[in-house]
Amino acid sequence: MSLRNYLSSKVFFTQLAIAFAIIFVLGFLLLQWISFTTNHGQEITVPSLSKMTVEQAEEKLDDLDLDYILLDTVDYDADYPKFSVVKQDPLAGAKVKEGRKIYLKINSSGYTSVRIPNLIEQTMRQAEPTLLSIGLVLGEITYKPYLGKDMVLEMKQNGKLLKPGDKVLKASKIDLVLGDGKVGFEEEIDQEATDSVE
Repeated sequence: MSLRNYLSSKVFFTQLAIAFAIIFVLGFLLLQWISFTTNHGQEITVPSLSKMTVEQAEEKLDDLDLDYILLDTVDYDADYPKFSVVKQDPLAGAKVKEGRKIYLKINSSGYTSVRIPNLIEQTMRQAEPTLLSIGLVLGEITYKPYLGKDMVLEMKQNGKLLKPGDKVLKASKIDLVLGDGKVGFEEEIDQEATDSVE
């Protein structure tokens, strides 16, 4: 039988149909195997671990066949208990597979200390963002006679005078004494002359 006759014969088409059927069955079985091994359709909803201790989070994740990895601690946040979960990835409500690792960040035990920047003779407009950027809170503002309006003359905490470089805890309130701008140049010279006579 010639090749041409064979390619147009019933035997060739039967064997071709059998080959396609085998490929189809093998493909179907492969997809079923992949679906089974990856737990397709068996998703777990990630729970909220916010404000839980590491032990509580571990217990909850174990019950759901999930794992966790502690990344690090974050700056102290007073809204969360010490050493509790502050951030998680994936977020609560996300759908994940069994055995997925949940990455956790934990609240530190307390505020860290920061050095007071030199704000003396800076304007209030410059001083406020500087304080906020290092985690301090702007406290009470008081004024005293001085030529420069809104110029920082003193920095205080709980009535105690602070010097640039002094250490305070983050989130501390820093009170500022500012110039009121009401002292004229001549009045300031008169005041200096009076001080020198005394």
